[in-house]
Amino acid sequence: MGDSKGGPVYRGLGKIPDRVLFLFAGLVYLFLYAPIMVLIFFSFNSTKNTQVWTGFSMQWYGDLIRDGSVLNAFKLSLIVGLTATAVATVIGTLTALALSRHEFRGKTFADSAIYATTVMPEIVVGVSLLVFFVAATVELGIVTIIIAHVAFCISFVTIVVRARLSGMDRSMEEAAQDLGATPVQTFLRVTLPLILPGVMAGALLAFTLSFDDFVITFFVSGVGSSTLPLKIYSMIKFGVSPVINALSTVVMVSTMVLILGGSRFMSRKENA
Repeated sequence: MGDSKGGPVYRGLGKIPDRVLFLFAGLVYLFLYAPIMVLIFFSFNSTKNTQVWTGFSMQWYGDLIRDGSVLNAFKLSLIVGLTATAVATVIGTLTALALSRHEFRGKTFADSAIYATTVMPEIVVGVSLLVFFVAATVELGIVTIIIAHVAFCISFVTIVVRARLSGMDRSMEEAAQDLGATPVQTFLRVTLPLILPGVMAGALLAFTLSFDDFVITFFVSGVGSSTLPLKIYSMIKFGVSPVINALSTVVMVSTMVLILGGSRFMSRKENA
């Protein structure tokens, strides 16, 4: 009965002309990327007008480079992102190995907690971390931002690496152990190279989330520790300007280059 119900639906979808499907896909992409294209377009406008094109100019990118506060915020975001990514990747990978390879009391709870943090509203995470830091009398600043970013990035790294582990053939690990390799040697020479694409994907996701985060950072940052998203927010309160468009374009292009570079690296590892 299931087949009889499902069959007509499948045949019905098959009758949709390719032109209609392409048109629908084009509208979806237009909806997603048209605002970004407009932002990039007006970042090269010769005047501060963000609605009417008056001519091509690179002056807003020059103003961006000369703005020390923006550069400091960018450097801080890089420091936080790279540090949080390194720590979260190590902890997340070890957590994925523990959940995939070992049985222990409380594993079900730990497993559920990992997935729960990925769907928990960021405002809840931010407020809870702020309350924790205040109760622990920890001064808000770059350290608290890094700790907060590590806390919410670990779950994403764990899920990505665990997915890689679930599809891995363990026969090579068993063969290495049969040949006399220690558990550490087996991990470093067999397991880690096999799961490296997953680890890199988790690290890339963690860096993107950390570099882009606003809500959690807003709660746990102190005076003089504004990351790039916080800087953009403070600038946009005075109105949208071509400088903000230029800054957003630089961030977006940098992110795309990072994603494409990471994807290329992982595809090479997959084909090696």
